[in-house]
Amino acid sequence: MSNMGSAPQRRISAAIPASGAATGIRPDGRAVLIVVDVQNGFIPGGALPVARGDEVVPVVNRIATAFENVVITQDWHPPGHASFASAHAGKKPFDSTRLAYGQQVLWPDHCVQGSEDAALHRDLQLPRAQLILRKGFHPHVDSYSAFTEADRKTTTGLAGYLRQRGIRRVFVAGLATDFCVAWTALDARRLGFEAHVIEDACRAIDLDGSLSAAWKQMLARGVRRIQSGDLRIA
Repeated sequence: MSNMGSAPQRRISAAIPASGAATGIRPDGRAVLIVVDVQNGFIPGGALPVARGDEVVPVVNRIATAFENVVITQDWHPPGHASFASAHAGKKPFDSTRLAYGQQVLWPDHCVQGSEDAALHRDLQLPRAQLILRKGFHPHVDSYSAFTEADRKTTTGLAGYLRQRGIRRVFVAGLATDFCVAWTALDARRLGFEAHVIEDACRAIDLDGSLSAAWKQMLARGVRRIQSGDLRIA
C-alpha cells in the first residue's frame, strides 16, 4: 500500500469534484490497463482490507476486454518487512515511523510472499495480461507505485517496458484509490505518460482524508478522472 509521499495527508475533508472525465475513449495499442493489487489481502477478509474492495473485480474484468495491453501488480512482501508494524517494537498498525527514506505508515502484516493473502483474487479474469509485476519485495523499502518504490530511487522497470512497446497512455484501476492507485497514476504523469484513473474500478481506504487529498493531488498534476462507462468496450 502507499502513504502518498510520506504519512497520509490529513485534515483535507472537502470532496473533490470529478473533472477531466472524457467520453467515448477507445484504448488502442498505445494504451495499457494497470490493475493494481487486486489481491486477497486487500479485500474484505484479508489482512489489510479495503471496504468493498471485492466490488472492483467485475468492473476490472469488463473493462479489461477493451485493452490490448494489461499489466497486473502484486504486493509481495517478505516476512518481517520494514513496513509491518510487527517489525517495530511498541508500534501498532497505522502508526508511523521514520525509515531511511522518510516517514512510513506501518501496516498490518499483509501479502506475505507465497501466502494466500498475497494471491490475486480468484475471480479476476484477465487472459490478456502480459505482465505480473511484483513489488514490495525489498525488505527495507515499501513499494506502492507500479513504477518507483517508496525511496523514490529504486525503479521497477515498468516505465522502460512500456516505452519499449510504444505505450503512452496509462489507465489505472484497483486498490486502493488513495494509495497505490494514486501513486501509480502520479508516477505515470511524472514519467511523461498520459494517465487516467478509472474511479468506479477502484476503492479507497480514506484514512484521515487521504482520498480527497489524493484526488486533489492527481487532478493538479494532470491525471484524468474517468468512469468505466467512459470507455468504449466492444
